[in-house]
Amino acid sequence: MFYRCPSLVALTVALAGAADAPPPDPLDVIHSGSFATNGAGGLTAKILNWNIDRGQHFKGIVSAMRDTHPDICIFQEVDLGARRTKGEDVASDLARTFGMNYTFAPEFRELGQSTAQGEAYHGQAILTRFPIRASRILRFTHQSGFWKPRPLLISSIPLLQRRIGGRIALVNELDRNGGTLVVYNLHLESKTTEHGRLLQLDEVLADAERYPAGTPVMIAGDLNTMYLHSPLITRMRQAGFTSCFGDRRIRTHILIGALDWVFVKGPMTCEGAAVRRDIHASDHFPISAELRF
Repeated sequence: MFYRCPSLVALTVALAGAADAPPPDPLDVIHSGSFATNGAGGLTAKILNWNIDRGQHFKGIVSAMRDTHPDICIFQEVDLGARRTKGEDVASDLARTFGMNYTFAPEFRELGQSTAQGEAYHGQAILTRFPIRASRILRFTHQSGFWKPRPLLISSIPLLQRRIGGRIALVNELDRNGGTLVVYNLHLESKTTEHGRLLQLDEVLADAERYPAGTPVMIAGDLNTMYLHSPLITRMRQAGFTSCFGDRRIRTHILIGALDWVFVKGPMTCEGAAVRRDIHASDHFPISAELRF
């Protein structure tokens, strides 16, 4: 008589269920790699916050990173497999070049940028010399309908830029000398009002409340704060965050104004913040600063 092993039956059922499960949505997949050769530690960490304009000027980005020696890079508008950036994986290429760990989370699938190798994506990346404990995507509930495909609009025309997806925050929990450093990488919607961006920011602040008091948290990115007296800055201060620029509002875009910010909360300060207008590899200028724990 043949007796079935219960554990073998369970394993067979589990494998069969896994085989039938649909593949994950690519917009929910975080890409990552561990290439760090020199770990970060001590009482300080250099940061570089930058909307890199898809990585179209790759050599200029490499030059900027060599000049600033960052321990943490918070990058927005990063391409993966897009025709305009020769199908490259921009985040992975930068991480490999500088021996850093990285995560990349897609905001959008770019409908007019696919190549023969596959679909194109656009999103946010964090590169760091710290070990990455955990990563997740916070996809905002409040989204603009501007980017959605429409029957009469041609997706391949760059100006129309049809997309599937929505704005996100990429959240990384980093291991800093055995403690946790939380990094939020934001790209708030450009095609909405200040109130629409405020709703997205409120989702980030609500999410950050999950961490115990005393946890160092950095919220950085392209906030698209196009107005002089943006309510977003007031909201960040109300939530206990401090801008690396203090009370100053400093232009970070070649035309528009102060779009890019770095805020910190918890047992750390931000020192020496500067907008590097000598770096011309994007329509945004990078922000460099140093965290002191």
